[in-house]
Amino acid sequence: MRITTMTAAMAFGMAVGGATALAQEPRATATLEPTKDSQTAGTVTFVQKGSSVQVTADVRGLTPNAEHGFHVHEKGDCSSGDGMSAGGHFNPDGVPHGNAQPSDGHAGDMPNLKADASGNAKATFDLAKMTVGEGKSSIVGKGLIVHKDPDDYKSQPTGNAGARLACGVIKAG
Repeated sequence: MRITTMTAAMAFGMAVGGATALAQEPRATATLEPTKDSQTAGTVTFVQKGSSVQVTADVRGLTPNAEHGFHVHEKGDCSSGDGMSAGGHFNPDGVPHGNAQPSDGHAGDMPNLKADASGNAKATFDLAKMTVGEGKSSIVGKGLIVHKDPDDYKSQPTGNAGARLACGVIKAG
């Protein structure tokens, strides 16, 4: 009987501890859908890890062996068919566009995706200027765009990344 009580107490503690661990790491996900005349699609997850956000992308239908601009945009709206309804880059601090690594850009700047010979890109990286959760830098409810061309990290305000190949809305959970 005593063992059962201890086991139940341990299970409860682990459940509460597990829930606490999950609560400490807010998460969000975006499902990328192709824009008109594109085949690009995928899934991107965002996990708050202390003061940075870990981004994990799995995107397919890209130009093989090419780099593609990848940004968080200001509006969670992919209704236009060309991704333009997502607006410009998410830039809550009004700073110039740049390279997210090192973090000299704005909250919507992310590293280019690099496609393999089959047109697939998998990437994981950490970013410090965005958050998943509360505050002006939260990306929840924003748009996520994959562009046709690589971001040059210099041209203002967008990095000259070209047409929008895929669009998704970043949703909590």
